[in-house]
Amino acid sequence: MENKRTKKAVMLSINEDNPQQRLINRVSQVLESGGVIVYPTDTFYGIGCDLYNKRGIELIYRLKNRPLKKPFSIVCENLKGISRYAVVSNYAYKTMKRLLPGPYTFVLEGTRLVPKIMLTKRKTVGIRVPDNNICLGIVGAFGRPIISTSAGYDDPLAIREAYGSFLDVIVDGGIRYPSPSSVVSLIDDTPSVIRKGKGDISCFL
Repeated sequence: MENKRTKKAVMLSINEDNPQQRLINRVSQVLESGGVIVYPTDTFYGIGCDLYNKRGIELIYRLKNRPLKKPFSIVCENLKGISRYAVVSNYAYKTMKRLLPGPYTFVLEGTRLVPKIMLTKRKTVGIRVPDNNICLGIVGAFGRPIISTSAGYDDPLAIREAYGSFLDVIVDGGIRYPSPSSVVSLIDDTPSVIRKGKGDISCFL
């Protein structure tokens, strides 16, 4: 994989209970300048970049060795953010309001604001609002959604070892034991469990 940089990513230790705003702002600035980051969520460490950073998205696809026909999820700050990037019915709104922030990925029809590279063939998008103050703080400060895909490691040092030369910032939120989110499609107001994960799905069965 081509990459002229040889430096390791900057490690930033951020307090999950009370994230330091100056560090959150620093990560936001990295995203604004086209950077790729690693950040904690309520299910795993995620690799991400700006939703509109095509080069960053393509880099993440290569790092993950993932086919382009399998789009990543995106992280929004809240329900208001979701409604800009996905078609949200009354049913979907009530469902997400009850369960978010939380360990769920909801599949909805994407709006025109979502780049084609992030949509499935059916024009759907997976959206997350993780229950993690660091993650939501970053997205809130940045003002736009970021890409979400698992870094595949529970330790920030292991992530730096594996991907460090391709990343700009790794946010250290402590050891995180990966547990994937539950993926639920809400298309046509007909809930369908695509993947059973950390989030309780009994209300959809």
